[in-house]
Amino acid sequence: MASDGIAIQAFTGDEYSARLAAVRARMQEQGLSALIVTDPANIYYLTGYNAWSFYTPQMVFVPEEGEMVLYAREMDAHGAFRTSWLPPENIVGYPESYIQRPHVHPFDWVAYSMRRRQLVARASRGCVGLEMDASFFTPKAYRALVNALPEWTLVDSFELVNWVRAVKSPAEIDLMRKAASVTTLAMQAAREAIDVGVRQCDVAAAISAAQAAGSLDAGGDYPAIVPMLPTGESADTPHLTWNDDRLKKDQAVIVELAGAHRRYHVPMARTFVPGRAPDHVQRLADAADHGLAAVLETVSAGVPVYDLAQAWNLTLFEYGYEKPSRFGYSIGIGYPPDWGERTISLRSEDQTVLQENMTFHLICGMWMDGYGYEVSESIRVTATGVELFTSFGRGLLPAGDSGLEAVRTGQMPIVTDHGVAPPRVVTVGDPAGLPAANDHLNTKDFA
Repeated sequence: MASDGIAIQAFTGDEYSARLAAVRARMQEQGLSALIVTDPANIYYLTGYNAWSFYTPQMVFVPEEGEMVLYAREMDAHGAFRTSWLPPENIVGYPESYIQRPHVHPFDWVAYSMRRRQLVARASRGCVGLEMDASFFTPKAYRALVNALPEWTLVDSFELVNWVRAVKSPAEIDLMRKAASVTTLAMQAAREAIDVGVRQCDVAAAISAAQAAGSLDAGGDYPAIVPMLPTGESADTPHLTWNDDRLKKDQAVIVELAGAHRRYHVPMARTFVPGRAPDHVQRLADAADHGLAAVLETVSAGVPVYDLAQAWNLTLFEYGYEKPSRFGYSIGIGYPPDWGERTISLRSEDQTVLQENMTFHLICGMWMDGYGYEVSESIRVTATGVELFTSFGRGLLPAGDSGLEAVRTGQMPIVTDHGVAPPRVVTVGDPAGLPAANDHLNTKDFA
């Protein structure tokens, strides 16, 4: 930890300097004389500022040279020094009278403040980048900047900071490993809560409690996305949350969640069954498990993303399935409403070449008609293979008394749950290091 005497930081001053230098190098490549950052994840990445203030307009002004300036609501700016490393004079609060007014916008005031700081003229020498696809940058905010700063040429930055974030530092990887311990505890809580007759909302409550508590070594942070629990027939649709329905015997329960620590996220998805899974669900699980294993065997620095997509698609094809959507994406810092970085997507069209210390969520979800299955791994790309951030059994996982009975009577396979274990490194060409998927179906039966 580094401290400037006020804010306790998770990273050193040198690391923050390196991040800003990388952003400015990319700005120069894109012909930008300045950058306006509004994504709370990117604000956190550059300045350390972390608060639930992103529902109101806020931004960081990044000039091509000179100091960054953070603009936030006055009541938030007043305490921003408690998390940000920026000096107090570079944290500016706009008046409370600008909050949620129909005919004025906070960026009207911010633009005037930047003029008084003599930041506008210098930035007008080139284009000024905006995060046009950021969740909290609204059309009204854009219009305010256009009207107040007519001499600026405003252009899309095309997720500039997000792309810099794609390759993690050793310190970031360490935080993700700590987040992974929270992930495992939360998934264990889900497994222990799931049983016949239990309400979905009670399962979600158990997960949320584990996410917040974390472990003794890594306290939990609030996740960017709430626990998702597509259940039974509704498991054919991703991104469903929960209700107060009670779980039924032999009904698959998909759980997708993330552990978070200091805003770094490690997601995981697993599918539990309080009882015996129907044969068609078991068949789907086998296909997805083997597809995930094939991808993990392919991952390594220097490998293009489309090679991973080929391994996944060919394995599914052998089982008679196909998946048109992506099966993974880059992860790291997360704020609501998403824990993805909005850069690299694992699919055939993506030509990105993997680099060491890129991190991904491999989400091998399959959503059919009236049923579904999800399994995922969060990974770090290594020089020779892949590091799994968590170690949790795959396959259709028995849950509750009904699940244990199904295992005892041989109706469900035994799946080893490794619990909270250190991340394991699996090198390319070392399938023995991968957890074995259930392998009792003949693919010729349904190819």
